[in-house]
Amino acid sequence: MSGLLRSSAVFSAMTLLSRIAGFVRDMLQGMLFGTGGAMSAFIVAYRIPNFLRRVFAEGSMAMAFVPVLNEIRQKGDKAALKDFIDHMAGALCAVVLVVAAAGVLLAPVVAQLFAPGWSGEEAVKLGQTAAMLRVTFPYLVFISMMALAGSVLNSFGRFALPAFTPVLHNLTMIAAMFWLAPRFDIRPMGLAWGVLVAGFLQLALLWPALGRLGLRPRLRMGFAHPDVRKVGKLMLPTLFSSSVAQVNLLVGTAFASLLVDGSQDWLYYSDRLIEFPLGLFGVALGTVILPHLSRRHADADAAGYNASLDWGMRMALLVGVPAGLGLMLLAEPLTATIYNYGKFTDHDTRMSAISLTVMALGIPGFMLSKVLAPAFYARQDTKTPMRAAIWTVAVNVALTVAITWPLWRQGVAGAHGGIAAATGLAGLFNAWLLWRYLRRAGLHRPQPGWGRYLLRMLLACLAMALAVLALRGWVGEWVVLADWRLRVGWLLLAVAAGAVTYVAALLAMGMRPRDLRH
Repeated sequence: MSGLLRSSAVFSAMTLLSRIAGFVRDMLQGMLFGTGGAMSAFIVAYRIPNFLRRVFAEGSMAMAFVPVLNEIRQKGDKAALKDFIDHMAGALCAVVLVVAAAGVLLAPVVAQLFAPGWSGEEAVKLGQTAAMLRVTFPYLVFISMMALAGSVLNSFGRFALPAFTPVLHNLTMIAAMFWLAPRFDIRPMGLAWGVLVAGFLQLALLWPALGRLGLRPRLRMGFAHPDVRKVGKLMLPTLFSSSVAQVNLLVGTAFASLLVDGSQDWLYYSDRLIEFPLGLFGVALGTVILPHLSRRHADADAAGYNASLDWGMRMALLVGVPAGLGLMLLAEPLTATIYNYGKFTDHDTRMSAISLTVMALGIPGFMLSKVLAPAFYARQDTKTPMRAAIWTVAVNVALTVAITWPLWRQGVAGAHGGIAAATGLAGLFNAWLLWRYLRRAGLHRPQPGWGRYLLRMLLACLAMALAVLALRGWVGEWVVLADWRLRVGWLLLAVAAGAVTYVAALLAMGMRPRDLRH
């Protein structure tokens, strides 16, 4: 498993750069644009094509495409591999062009669908959302083709360059805030154009890299190609299952439009912080384990498949549990340190911290799902994750209504926290359901030592929590620290104290680096 660990480390290192750039971007976005009004319209207009990006790019397409790609690659026929990529690229481009065109034409309908609460005095935000959607929808074409290139590069062990593309996206968005936004009467419209430019630049970065492998696609209409049809059959069930977290976020976005102005923004900023551990490790782990599992399945190596899956689950929990706990304990300090400047008020900080605290409950589940879902896709089983996704979305909607509706009726200021809690709990449910299906199918046989592994991890988390809470109590309220350098300094100290305590506790209980490789 040392190869998987190295690949995950490379991906995570590049993703760390992206997350740092993302934090700078979010900090500037909150400081310059605040929350509510046209900024809420941009967040909805940004989330919809982002959801479709997860469907057509990083999620459904990749999960169906990579196993078929590796199956052809294992046969050693490079001409057949190039022919498949040519036809797949042509088919994907045709589909996303049609979807993007439909989105541009039906932008007002799409805006109404995902923000049903904006009516009356807030109807102006619907118009702003529709106008921004007409700009952000074409982004889907660039980012989907970029994801195809990234999937090919990942399958050949080239993880660094695809992992760098989000850095480019964030840097482009930062440039758009200062150069494009001031040129528009509705300043967030400049951010919408920044999204489109970022998609083009990301594709321009990856496309030439395929030429160095001799696999740069020539777009050929490929719907009749047998392997493209195979991908299509595998992809249809994954359209829903691979993007269940994004579906849940869109459900939350629609419900948030019924709440007070700014609710979408608070949930957005909370989700951005949740994405840090998921992007830094969860996505990295899922990205590198899918090609590995698909090769083990293609080689009929059941023991290797099981060992890789078991290793992935342990790594997901080893990082996911303390990450979720840390975000819960440091929700307000994190939000205050990163966002609480300029137009982003103390009230915005407290409201975002509420949703971050409860959404962080789901991080272990989100992290595990990044490993468990590829376990099915590697075997070209896309129907089982779809069943789990349908149940998960149903549970999320039920929990959202059950928790949020009473809070909204009673006029509770943090009613959006009910949406975040439902998202987190649904993430845990999705991971449990996927694992249960794996166990029932006999695809996961736990390796020895799970009980001792979990006990060490939980005791180390307890030690971490005590250290972080002690330091938090010493500092007091983060929002009263006027100097941003004090906020950053104390936050880094709290994070470092928690991380060092967690690692030291694991070492003290006998866990060693070699345990991460087997």
